[in-house]
Amino acid sequence: MASYSSNHLRLLSYTKLLTSHVNNGRHHQALSLFQHIHSSLSQCLDPFIFPLALKSSSFLRRPDIGASIHALAVKSSFVNSPFVACGLVDLYGKCVSIFSARKVFDEIPERNVVVWNSMISLYTHSKDMQSALNLFNAMDFPPNASTFNTIIMGFSEMEDGLFDTLKFYRKMQETNIHPNLITLLGLLRAFVSVSALHLIKELHAFSIRNDIDPNSHLSSGLVEAYGRCGCLQKARFVFDSIKQKDVVAWSSLISAYALHGQAGKALETFEQMESQNVRADEITFLGVLKACSHAGLADVALTYFSRMNDHYGVGPNSDHFSCLVDVLSRAGRLHEAYEVLRKMSTKATAKAWGALLGACCTFGEVNLAEISGRALLEMEPNNPANYVLLARIYGGWGRYEEAEKVRNEMVKRGINVSPGSSWVA
Repeated sequence: MASYSSNHLRLLSYTKLLTSHVNNGRHHQALSLFQHIHSSLSQCLDPFIFPLALKSSSFLRRPDIGASIHALAVKSSFVNSPFVACGLVDLYGKCVSIFSARKVFDEIPERNVVVWNSMISLYTHSKDMQSALNLFNAMDFPPNASTFNTIIMGFSEMEDGLFDTLKFYRKMQETNIHPNLITLLGLLRAFVSVSALHLIKELHAFSIRNDIDPNSHLSSGLVEAYGRCGCLQKARFVFDSIKQKDVVAWSSLISAYALHGQAGKALETFEQMESQNVRADEITFLGVLKACSHAGLADVALTYFSRMNDHYGVGPNSDHFSCLVDVLSRAGRLHEAYEVLRKMSTKATAKAWGALLGACCTFGEVNLAEISGRALLEMEPNNPANYVLLARIYGGWGRYEEAEKVRNEMVKRGINVSPGSSWVA
């Protein structure tokens, strides 16, 4: 009896340490500790340590280790535990295949709502909404808010998912399950995608009436949502109501101003953020660079681009480079823009080359137009806008033979010109 008590206390201590390893991302240490627990306390294992080890196996993409843990769970008669079952479904879904996860799911004799939600979540993350709905309709356990939120989030990420998002939200209301923060975030994503201002206002009012997350993620999302719809005063009002403004909130307001060409307010907001000792991230600088681009502030953009890397240690990605190319191109500094493209540390995007090509058309720079046009044809050989713009530049400079070659190449590839297809916004 004393030995059992001693081993039980050791297991509790190990479980606490294992939990700390997993929650703090020390997954290699977690798996090593699990192996030690198994070898030293094999007779005293409980089902609570298995999900922790499975989570680390999933994070490290080690299905081989996960399979060994699965076999041990079966040997220890813990595979029927909802905690273990959920971990197994998640592991196989993320590291092997959805089919394998479904096979494990179907073999679980007693499934609680967490296990059902885990399998439904795998379907929604793989964009298989029909299978998610089929599984939802087959549930033999009452769904909870997480079940509905998972499917609402899945629909909100679909291009034409607004109707289905709202339909499923109404279904949630009919079951008397109260929406929470995750529900509203999913709805907001769907509303923003189509700039549904009246729905955004309704959601905002609902969040106020029910006191849902007045200071964090939802408020920042509302700043972005109102900004996308052009309601900058409302965006500012929500921003000012946030008591503890983090980098997401500041970045959302900066991006809102940038989107609507208010570069002065965007840059002023950035300076205010700095004065509050909030450290800018890559999203913040993307908003700043877009503001500079829309206002044609090439030198200012170059300054912020330099500060981003030198002062903040934020490495530029392809979107930052695209903005810099765009602002230089709009200002007619085409060769500088080309040098940015030529020397950038990441692969240049079609958007960046397209900005340069469009500016070459505006300023009549044929040589760089030819370089950027050919780069675009390699990247997007089936995009008619690239052929049309390059042919137009050749024709504008009297180089009709080259223009005809570009048109013939279009015909050879079977590419049809869509009405209004152009890089010029």
